[in-house]
Amino acid sequence: MNAFWRAAAYCLHPRVIVLSLLPVLVAGAAAFGLAWFFWEPAIDAVRLWLDGIAWLSPLTGWFNEISGGRFRSVIGPLVVVALSIPVLLIASLLLVSVFMSSAIVDLVARRRFPELARKRGGNWLGSLAGSLFHTLLALLMLVASLPLWLIPPLALVLPPLIWGWLAMRLMSYDALADHASREERVLLMHEHRLPLLAIGLITGYLGAAPSLIWATGAMALPMMPLLLPGFVWLYTLVFAFASAWFAHYALAALAELRARSFPEIVPPPAPVQPARDNLPPLPALAADPPIALPPASPANPPTSTP
Repeated sequence: MNAFWRAAAYCLHPRVIVLSLLPVLVAGAAAFGLAWFFWEPAIDAVRLWLDGIAWLSPLTGWFNEISGGRFRSVIGPLVVVALSIPVLLIASLLLVSVFMSSAIVDLVARRRFPELARKRGGNWLGSLAGSLFHTLLALLMLVASLPLWLIPPLALVLPPLIWGWLAMRLMSYDALADHASREERVLLMHEHRLPLLAIGLITGYLGAAPSLIWATGAMALPMMPLLLPGFVWLYTLVFAFASAWFAHYALAALAELRARSFPEIVPPPAPVQPARDNLPPLPALAADPPIALPPASPANPPTSTP
């Protein structure tokens, strides 16, 4: 929770806001161009595909009949949007990892952990290879889970789980690549896998929140070509927040690991010696009074003790 609030505050930093515009210029422009030129052909292709499925024809015909003909006009855009949202999410996550993650981690390190040594256990090549591998794996999981999306509860659970897992894999590496050694990164990923996975899952559900804009009604579907750049910017802000969240948590865990492995040696305190020069002088002892001896007499001469 400490890392959560710190990451939320970092989203208001001017540098983070400016950096969030770079993915919008890239992915937003690409999404707008694709939607502008291929929106209607994609809808027509989806309708033809649905009409070609024999076992779906009675069901779609019944829905179209009870909805007064509106179901056929809505199902095409709905399917196109449902298929494009995961692609936009993954594209936004990759762009944030490329353009923003290193800058956000550096900002967090300079402001909160200036004395944390940089062991550079990772590099951009490892980040690129890991990003491509895990992204391909996430896309395969999305494609494999498509039939399960027809079950309403799983449609709300599976996509956020997949891209939340992807966010954990990508952003954990980016947060620790510059400061942790390879051994430290592997150890931290093992010790903190459940908190890191929880951060990734929450990030996945936060990334799904902008999709509620088009899910609120069918009137938003025809405006999707104009809304897509705004979606990309919202996704970018969500993943920028996630990058700051992973950076705060991972760097704090790294600092704790190093403090636990190499505790600061504090010498024991020296025994306190009393200052002898400042002791008060001893009081003078009174002299003993002289002992009076009886006078010697001739009858009792003094005897000597051998």
